[in-house]
Amino acid sequence: MLVLGSRNRKKLAELAELLKPHGLELKTLADFPNSVEVEETGDTFAANAKLKAVVQATHVGQWVLGEDSGLSVDALGGAPGVRSARFSDPGATDERNNALLLEKLQGAPLDKRTAYYTCHAVLSDPGGAVRAESTGTCRGRILTAPAGSGGFGYDPLFEIIELHQTFGQLAPAVKRVLSHRSRAIRQLVPQIIALIDSGQWT
Repeated sequence: MLVLGSRNRKKLAELAELLKPHGLELKTLADFPNSVEVEETGDTFAANAKLKAVVQATHVGQWVLGEDSGLSVDALGGAPGVRSARFSDPGATDERNNALLLEKLQGAPLDKRTAYYTCHAVLSDPGGAVRAESTGTCRGRILTAPAGSGGFGYDPLFEIIELHQTFGQLAPAVKRVLSHRSRAIRQLVPQIIALIDSGQWT
């Protein structure tokens, strides 16, 4: 069993499709009443991913995959970055975050709206030791208005330039190939399989 260090069911759906061929049962923290809220105090995606993985693994006594991801906009000096989920305010919603992003980029031409998603993933064993980690990125640009109702977060604003579609418009199967999260997990899967094959996954 592998526990996703999140309660986000949409993230679970994305990851489940990637890991299903390898026979891993995937659960979220919502399945564990003894899971805790981890304060994301790190100043990098890697630091926050490690916090989520290690703290939750020691609490629930399972292998935990912690990941931290977010959007970096070149014209904003890499913001919102690690503050992506709380960009507008501490209790931010996707709608308020997207509205603030559009406000900050108001008047910027499309060629100055380049951005990229980053995902850092960390695998912790039940004892809290980091056993694998990886990073995935995906480049695109921020549109002037949302397009599409799929995905979550900034997806309706984030356009894959070559496809002329946002993450909010792309079919889930296409997003699974291109997304930062998928790229990070695909790098992690061989490390997970190696741990299982070597008998270290208990």
